[in-house]
Amino acid sequence: MTPTGTIQTTKPLKRLAVHATTTCAEQASAYGKCILATYTDVRRDICKEEFDKFGRCLHEAVRIDFGHPFRKLMCFPQMKRKW
Repeated sequence: MTPTGTIQTTKPLKRLAVHATTTCAEQASAYGKCILATYTDVRRDICKEEFDKFGRCLHEAVRIDFGHPFRKLMCFPQMKRKW
């Protein structure tokens, strides 16, 4: 049984959703506020800075760290243990 809040998932979409609402909540909020403030005056790249920060946060949050042996097994169960 896994304690609440510590579930590790290997499904990319689920990881993205979790990190978008928790890990990157500050960046998501800044991007959303920018969109809300400028939606009547839509122009290309008007919220680019906020979008880029949010995107970088998500990229870092959902990337798979292959350095940890347990993550290797979660992502590639066919790999043999070397530890």
